[in-house]
Formats: sequence, structure tokens, C-alpha cells
Amino acid sequence: MQPALYVALSGQIALERRLTTIAQNVANAGTVGFRAEEVHFESLVSAMSNPPAAFSSAGNSYLSERTGGLSKTGNPLDVAVRGDGWMAIQTPAGTAYTRDGRMRLLESGELQTLNGYPVLDVGGAPILLDAAAGPAQIANDGMITQAGKQLGAIGLFNIDLGGSYRRFENSAVMPSRPAAPVLDFAVNGLVQGFVEESNVDAVSEMARLIMVTRTFESLAAATSDSEQAMKNAIQTLGSG
Repeated sequence: MQPALYVALSGQIALERRLTTIAQNVANAGTVGFRAEEVHFESLVSAMSNPPAAFSSAGNSYLSERTGGLSKTGNPLDVAVRGDGWMAIQTPAGTAYTRDGRMRLLESGELQTLNGYPVLDVGGAPILLDAAAGPAQIANDGMITQAGKQLGAIGLFNIDLGGSYRRFENSAVMPSRPAAPVLDFAVNGLVQGFVEESNVDAVSEMARLIMVTRTFESLAAATSDSEQAMKNAIQTLGSG
């Protein structure tokens, strides 16, 4: 067994995954409400070799909890999520959660995202407004008022960012664990007329991309050297 070869290969696998997440982050640096994806790696020590060798795990992905900056739009149907909450939307794949608060109001009164998904209240039901009642006022707690009447409320939810999840389209996610309604609006809430920018730091991500690429190339060279050493050993032993 050549521990160096397998250690290098495990490192390449881990770095390949990190390269994928960095590329995704950079591609979504301008996506409203996007949360950057990070990867947590662990060392796995094997006692099969002498001396023991430490291998890198493939890594576990998780979402960054950094808050993106707020950008003023002045559109009454745009909201930025303040704090750790997420808005719920109804999709063909099930309920997804997003921090992209750009919405539109249909003639039927249904409140949807720009991609056409119904925005849900805290009970998981689509929100219906009066398309003829004028501009909507959206309070910090999500309550929507038109012409002095309260017609519904945008639901805000906490999701477990430490659990497994899958992406839905650009900035939405679908967690494996149930979401819980936000009850404390002192820290959490909605800001009308704003949207939250992506929390990706493009400069830092590009620096990481260069560093990871160089490390990957170094491991590739180490793998090649290890394979050549094995080939030379086989040739020497085989020649008698």
C-alpha cells in the first residue's frame, strides 16, 4: 500500500468538491437572496498503514449564515428578509424557502414570486390580495394591508441550516427537516421596498478559487510522482 497515493487522491476528491461550490458561489454573486455554500472537511486517520495516515473526507456542504447587503428598489412588492428567517413558496417540487423577496401581484389577486410561485402565509396557504385595492403595505411581521384592511401576512420561517438540503432554482432551498415559524420579530422581519443581495464575497471566492486550484495541481503532481515510484519499483523487482 502507498499511503501517499491514497492521501493525495482523497485530497483531490475533497478539493474537487470545494471547486464546485466556489464556482457555484461566484456564478451567483449577483443573485438576489443567494446564500453561499461552504464545505466542512474532516480528517480520517487510518491505522492500516505504518505510520498511520490521515485522509480527507469528501466534505459536508452547508449554507453560510452571513447576511447579504440590502439594496433599495422602491417597489412596494419587494421585501428584504431581516434576520435569519426565510419566506415560503409553493413549487411543483414542494415547499421551498427563499430570501428573494421580489414579488408580483396577479389580476386574480394571487401574490407570487417573479418566477410564478405562490408566496405562502405562516399556515402554508397561498396569499390572496385585492388587485384593485391599490399598493400593499407590508409590515415588519409580514402583515399585508391594502386600503386600511389587513388581507394576509407573509410567512417567515426558520430552517435548520445544519441539516441536509437541496437547492431549488437560484436562491431557494428545500431542507430535509421541517421549518418552524418565526415568532420573534424584534430581530427578524421584512423590510418593504428593499431586496437582499447575495452574501457571496466575489473577491474572496476568487482568491479561494486560485488557492484551491494550485493545491489541486500540487496533489496531482504528487499522485504522478507516487505512481512513477511504484512503476519503477515494479520494474526493478521484476528484473530480478
